[in-house]
This record gives sequence, structure tokens and C-alpha cells, in this order.
Amino acid sequence: MSSMAGPARRSAVSTTTEFGDVQTKGGALSPWRLAWRRFVRHRMAMVGAIILLLLILYVVVGALIFSEAYANQTATFKRLQGPSWEHPFGTDPVGRDVLARTIYGGHISLSIGISAMLVSVVVGVLIGAIAGYYGGAIDSILMRFTEAVFNIPSLFLLIVMAKFFSGRIPTVELFGRSFSGSVIVIIVVIGLTSWMYLARIVRANYLSLKEREFVLAARCLGVPNRRIILFHILPNTLAPIIVTATLGVAAAILSEAYVSFLGLGVQPPTASWGNMLDGSYVYLESAPWLWFFPGLLIVLTVLSINFVGDGLRDALDPRSLTK
Repeated sequence: MSSMAGPARRSAVSTTTEFGDVQTKGGALSPWRLAWRRFVRHRMAMVGAIILLLLILYVVVGALIFSEAYANQTATFKRLQGPSWEHPFGTDPVGRDVLARTIYGGHISLSIGISAMLVSVVVGVLIGAIAGYYGGAIDSILMRFTEAVFNIPSLFLLIVMAKFFSGRIPTVELFGRSFSGSVIVIIVVIGLTSWMYLARIVRANYLSLKEREFVLAARCLGVPNRRIILFHILPNTLAPIIVTATLGVAAAILSEAYVSFLGLGVQPPTASWGNMLDGSYVYLESAPWLWFFPGLLIVLTVLSINFVGDGLRDALDPRSLTK
């Protein structure tokens, strides 16, 4: 009697429903709640999330302690001082505090990463959704265009555009801060050269989902195509979009660091982690703090975002939501 009660009790605690939800004592867990449980159990993803949260707190709280004017203030009599109580990260060749510069440089690097990702997501989802839903000639034209953009070296284009527009776009005042025009150029160029992978993923999802019963039922009811694309199919494509967008932030931060290190990215006095590395190679041995701290922040940010992206990929995998 007791041997039969055990399996019955266990099956009541955790079973899988027809729709892939997990049945527990409290009822069925939705796929999103189940994905969250899987994400929390992913150790490296949680490590990445904690590091990323600490980095965000570093740049947000740091801005409340140090002003941007202080970060840009020069004091040549303090130039190239090593880390100390007064300047924990040392000073740069013109006497500016490296700690304050990394805080405001983080604002720019993270803003570029997030903004470029948003541009990439909008363009990629739009092109992929239209190509996958309508198919035919529209699909062929948009996919040939996508393949053509694939063949353009994004880093080379970013360097050329940054050089061409350097100094031609005026400084922008936003939220009480001054942003050099090069920031806008980098965001637009990175965003418009990194949407192709996402477009292909979205197209593949739309091609499979547009033949599902709920889409056919919406068509029979006379629902406009625009509403079907945005409110019926797009929510079922969010998982790969979220993962791709997360990893896109890290790629955009690295791209900004590349061009800024070459002196063609974010221009002074606006600080970024990338342009802080520009010129620091002259002091590799004599003043290692100039490259160590911004370089460390770039590495930690990119690694943490990649860890979070890997965790989201595993958590949102439809094949593993029932496990």
C-alpha cells in the first residue's frame, strides 16, 4: 500500500501538462516562470547577473559622488600619479582622476551598447518579420539585401564613418550631460551593421509560426496582417530576440572600444572606456593603471553579459522547458 502511495504522491507534486507547463502543488507554472527558475539555477548566469548589477551600481552611484566637471578637470601637477587614497585609480597624463573617468566612461560605453542594440533589434525584427510573414518576392528581396549587408565589414565601415563624420556633428546636450557627436555616429553605425543574424532568426520563426492554428484562426476572423505580425506571432518569438539582444550589447561595447582605441570613436572631453585606453599604450610599464582599470571594466562587462546571455539561451530553450 505504501509503495503505491509514493509514486502517486510524487506525480501530484510535479507533472507536465499538455502545453509544456509544469504542474506543481500550487498549480501550473507558465513557461516564463519555469524559464526564470531555470535561469536562477544557472550558476554562471547568476554570477554574470551579479557582476553586471554591481557594474551598473558602480556607474550610477559613482555619478552621485563625483561630478562630470570633476572627471574632466585637469591638474597637470598631479599627472601620472599612482593609485592612492586621494585617487584610488591614479591620474592620467593631464592629471584627471581615473576613477571618476571610468564612472562617466561607463555611462557612455553602456549607453552605446544598449542604444546600438535597440537600433539593431528594431531593424532586425522588422525585416525578419516582414520577410518571414509575407514570403515570396518580398522575402527574396529582403534576404538578398541582408546577405549584401553581411558582406560589408562592419568594423571597417565603423572606422570609415567615424573618420568621415568626426567633428561634423555638434555636441549634444542630453539629461544635463554633453555627448560628442561621434557617440551618435557610433550608435547608428553599430546598430545598422549588426541586425542581420537577428533578422534571419526572426524570419525562421515567422515562417514556422505563420502556419500555426492560432494564426490561421486570426486570419479567418479578419484580423489585419499588421496586428497578426505584432501581437500574435511576435510574442512567440521573444525568447531568441531577448538572447540575441543581450549578446548584442556586449558586441557593441567591444566595437566602440575598438574604434575609440584607434582614436576614431568617442572624442574628448566625453570619456568612454575605449578612448581611455587610447594613448595608454605609451605608459604600459610606467603607468599600468591607465589601461588596467578601464580594460578590466570592459572585460567584466562583456563577460557578465555573455554569461547572462548563455543563461537566457538555456532557460528560454523551448526543448528544455519541460525538463
